[in-house]
Amino acid sequence: MPYVDRQNRICGFLDIEENENSGKFLRRYFILDTREDSFVWYMDNPQNLPSGSSRVGAIKLTYISKVSDATKLRPKAEFCFVMNAGMRKYFLQANDQQDLVEWVNVLNKAIKITVPKQSDSQPNSDNPSRQSECGKKQVSYRTDIVGGVPIITPTQKEEVNECGESVDRNNLKRSQSHLPCFTPKPPPDSAVIKAGYCVKQGAVMKNWKRRYFQLDENTIGYFKSELEKEPLRVIPLKEVHKVQECKQSDIMMRDNLFEIVTTSRTFYVQADSPEEMHSWIKAVSGAIVAQRGPGRSVSSVGFLLSGVTVPRVPTRS
Repeated sequence: MPYVDRQNRICGFLDIEENENSGKFLRRYFILDTREDSFVWYMDNPQNLPSGSSRVGAIKLTYISKVSDATKLRPKAEFCFVMNAGMRKYFLQANDQQDLVEWVNVLNKAIKITVPKQSDSQPNSDNPSRQSECGKKQVSYRTDIVGGVPIITPTQKEEVNECGESVDRNNLKRSQSHLPCFTPKPPPDSAVIKAGYCVKQGAVMKNWKRRYFQLDENTIGYFKSELEKEPLRVIPLKEVHKVQECKQSDIMMRDNLFEIVTTSRTFYVQADSPEEMHSWIKAVSGAIVAQRGPGRSVSSVGFLLSGVTVPRVPTRS
């Protein structure tokens, strides 16, 4: 589902048909920024990309005339909607029907923004606010005309700003590979409770990597991808003391962050949306409660829920 990030922008994952009429949809992370009058998309959430990574594409909101459901236009593409931008139609796939409706609504609302008057858009050397600010990144862009629509994309390197501060960085090269699906189907195992991709922090390097998580009746493990058979790590649920929304999310500058606290380590995990974060917390919490056996309440096993801690009862080995 689209959500509002720390910069008050509407964000979320969608699949987009980048090459017109190709029928091939690629997973991208979208940001709707009304202050910048743009709808941009990246290979992944920029929080998880190397610093200075460039976006994959961008459309000015003033070029978008209408956004609507495309079920009849693309009957084989589930939860599909279309953005009309000049001579080009951009087809996108949402994660479910509610996600589709919300994206269509927020985009249509955004394109109704009043375009500034010509006199207001002209540069004014007497107005300090019009001048470039010291320390702000300046990026060179390339404009291509695709189907009669100007498409703005950044060039490979950032320029040095007027204050002499170097902002040159190696940008992430564009890839045509798929990002992991937002809601991948879990393996055909009746014991699997929930499975899907999240981003976790490493134990040593403290870097963030996308991993495929899988929760069953006794463990929660993560894999390099959903194609891998051997997990990178398996966490027994009996070792989990609590799972909750991370209280340090502001300090760590991460949206949708939750933590899995065990005896030896706290695992910091970032979901792709607030709904997914709460879904994981609920699923792991429920699995731990169920593991204690029938007739035993949460309080009797000392599991932490809703911020209330109760004494732990020793378990038999």
